[in-house]
Amino acid sequence: MNIALLGYGKMGKVIERIALERGHAIVLRKTRQDSFEGLETADVAIDFSIPDAAVENITACLQNGIPVVSGTTGWLAQYEAMKALCEKQNGAFLYGSNFSLGVNLFFELNQKLAQLMAKFPQYAVDMEEIHHTQKLDKPSGTAITLAEGLLPYTPFTQWSLEAEATDKLYIDVKRENDVPGTHSIFYRSAVDTIEIKHTAHNREGFAYGAVLAAEWLATRKGVFTMKDVLDL
Repeated sequence: MNIALLGYGKMGKVIERIALERGHAIVLRKTRQDSFEGLETADVAIDFSIPDAAVENITACLQNGIPVVSGTTGWLAQYEAMKALCEKQNGAFLYGSNFSLGVNLFFELNQKLAQLMAKFPQYAVDMEEIHHTQKLDKPSGTAITLAEGLLPYTPFTQWSLEAEATDKLYIDVKRENDVPGTHSIFYRSAVDTIEIKHTAHNREGFAYGAVLAAEWLATRKGVFTMKDVLDL
């Protein structure tokens, strides 16, 4: 399979290595300054760029009939527009806030626990996410997905980065050196605390999941998520 890499930073390079190990070829390695030359030869594209470039990358793929997997976060105000473009072009588009297999299982666990805890209002819920200092968006896309899984089972309708906003789900965002990604959900009462936590040890899990998603998407049409890929 021929793969176009849209974004060739640290994640792009790990994705490249895993894709090559799985027998695929890389036909485009695009940074922000590069053109899309070579995109037309791709069977599928994987976008791990930056928020300002993601919409342009996804649009170029859909307009050229190239299935596209995007793991870039921080651009989701345009998500519905990209879905509409995919449907108009009869294309294939898969967005994931996190492609790690473990994180996607964690999403399911988070929602199940939230359903259980909804019966016990003595527990107050909050979240924490920690990433490396180079991460541009706050909170992470993964944290937003976790929050969206929680909110229907809480008194809240929105999340907030402000601890003082007691009418919203609080997400404590931290940026530390060399942290690939750690996400925790806490249920706190006067007598105890329940915590679930996912800790990424490196970028391998994200990259492997992105390549699996690209392999799955290459022969399909429509708008999908990792739930479809993993049959969750």
